[in-house]
Amino acid sequence: MSDSASSRAASEPLTLSTKLAYGAGDLGTAITANILGFYLLFFFTSVAGLNAGLAANVLLISKIWDAVNDPIVGVLSDRTQSHRGRRYPWMIWGAIPFGITFVLQWLVPRFSSDPSANQWGLFWYYVVVAILFNSFYTMVNLPYTALTAELTQDYNERTSLNSFRFAFSLGGSIVSIFLVILISGLIPDPHQQYFAIGVVCAVISVLAVGWCVWGTRQRAAVMEALRLQHHQEAPIPLLEQIRIAFSNRPFLLVIGIYLCSWLAVQLTASILKFFAINWMGYSDLVSNIVILVVLSTSMAMLFVWNMVSNRVGKKATYFMGMGLWIIAQTGLFFLQPGQTVLMFTLAVVAGMGVATAYLIPWSMLPDVIELDELRTGQRREGIFYSFMVLLQKIGLALGLFAVGQALEWAGFIESVPGQPVPTQPDSALLAIRIAIGPFPTLVLIAGVILAYLYPITREVHAEILLKLRERREQRDENLDH
Repeated sequence: MSDSASSRAASEPLTLSTKLAYGAGDLGTAITANILGFYLLFFFTSVAGLNAGLAANVLLISKIWDAVNDPIVGVLSDRTQSHRGRRYPWMIWGAIPFGITFVLQWLVPRFSSDPSANQWGLFWYYVVVAILFNSFYTMVNLPYTALTAELTQDYNERTSLNSFRFAFSLGGSIVSIFLVILISGLIPDPHQQYFAIGVVCAVISVLAVGWCVWGTRQRAAVMEALRLQHHQEAPIPLLEQIRIAFSNRPFLLVIGIYLCSWLAVQLTASILKFFAINWMGYSDLVSNIVILVVLSTSMAMLFVWNMVSNRVGKKATYFMGMGLWIIAQTGLFFLQPGQTVLMFTLAVVAGMGVATAYLIPWSMLPDVIELDELRTGQRREGIFYSFMVLLQKIGLALGLFAVGQALEWAGFIESVPGQPVPTQPDSALLAIRIAIGPFPTLVLIAGVILAYLYPITREVHAEILLKLRERREQRDENLDH
């Protein structure tokens, strides 16, 4: 394809089928991440019988490994050469192992008749499986996220593309909760319940990755051809890439915004079932309905916030969403047992804010990548997206680790399968309320401050693209002569 033909094809709007296929790529990883976020700590303490402190350490250790593998996969995917494109080989080869290792996390093997020895056996089993799962999750999810900047260069279309992505993401999360409710009603034994949930979610996740690869491959091939025509530079060493990335101030602000937003999401997700069951006194079914309300509202608001962003910009949209979310999180701390209507009202308001935490930071990142290209002359989506995915996982790990440790320090009593839910001490109930109210609120306020400092507006981004276009035209003229 000629340079002019590639440019024309790359400038054409994305088709609906391409957007749908791209969105499907986040369906599987969202299902698994949602199940892990809402249920893994609860599964460890209330089904597997693992001590809350050990359960928290499982998550922390697995995420330390993620700190190593995310940047490595990001750089390697940037350097991958394949007729399928840079990202797709990783997604294709990682998909099935990703599904298998997800299922293995929901087994409860027995290692010893001695309770203490069995605790440590379970601990090391879940550590090994978590490390394997997170490795394959990275192989699938990180190259997928880097596709955003490779499918379109349009400022508003990227927000639209991410709205499709997170519609599938939140839709998958909602489907996963329905699956939990359905399977829990069909299978009475908790051990079999979670294993069945793992199998069904894994199958859906692997199929969704295949849909994404099949449906976006043609557009990605066009954009890759254009990239190869303009980017033939020598690769920069990994440590130098990391140094350059972290000297990019807007990038630091974006990852700070995202870390604050996602940490608040994970803190709320990991403690919500404990809050609904142990503090509010509701059944497991009602706790799942509360989760559904938050996720359903978030999904519905994605396209609303997308329209708002097109009119007022990404920063202003983020401020609106965070304001609503901060009100909701603060209100949860003061919520008392029996205030059912108020609880569901706060769940709706929180869902409206959560939608912006999904949409806006990911829409900002491609703009940062173009600023980096203007400064360095290279397209390095992988290294930037690797740190965003890393922070997503760190947010999950920090949220679950903090909650697990806080519950242990506060004297939380683990459930025994088949026995009534134990009555928790006042110290544990207070820890649950702080984890769902004041702590996420402070984190969200920090994110708002960082968003205020973020400098790339629609006008600034247009100027960046203009300078990049002028540079490419000048380079083409020099090659012609």
